[in-house]
Amino acid sequence: MTIHKEGYRILVVLLLVLVGINVVLALLIGPCLLAVLLSALIFLPVLNFFRSPNRQPFRNDKAIVAPADGKIVVIEEVEEPEFLKGKALQVSVFMNVFNVHINWYPLAGVVRYFRHHSGRFMGAYLPKASTENERTTVALEHSSGKTIVVRQIAGAIARRIVCYSEEGATAEQGAQMGFIKFGSRVDIYLPLDARIDVELGQKVKGRQTIIGWLE
Repeated sequence: MTIHKEGYRILVVLLLVLVGINVVLALLIGPCLLAVLLSALIFLPVLNFFRSPNRQPFRNDKAIVAPADGKIVVIEEVEEPEFLKGKALQVSVFMNVFNVHINWYPLAGVVRYFRHHSGRFMGAYLPKASTENERTTVALEHSSGKTIVVRQIAGAIARRIVCYSEEGATAEQGAQMGFIKFGSRVDIYLPLDARIDVELGQKVKGRQTIIGWLE
């Protein structure tokens, strides 16, 4: 277990602020155990949020692997209007603040499309979050010619989505795609003939749980 690079700056700034507060309090009123304990209660959860587990990825050319840790909150046929412009199977993984927040490529392929959209910050569990919240959209073309879309969505607490995708680049299954800071959701849009191997409410582990298979 290590700390993800996206957390370095936040953790250093937070640590300096907390140390500064404790030093000022010590100079004014003497050492304060309560202040130290409160500082630890603030710092440790943030440290935990930016953890990066040493996790072996599951790799199979036709497998669609979970792009994030969390819970399956949507499995349904929908219209994907941004890139596919047609019907697709949507599978959504909701991440709470206790989950690992790294996002991984669920499938190997070529990045055919990448866009970042500014937007609102309503609850990521709401259906409108897919089209109205801050989000990124990444389209991956598989070697079979089929394309899936992966969408990172900010939530009510999340205020920054990081995505490492570049159009034309080759994505390796299980490689890091990005990071969502402080909670949110990842949607995957699959071909209608894809086989889904998860259920609503199921907890999944990024890089390891199989969401489904390309037929």
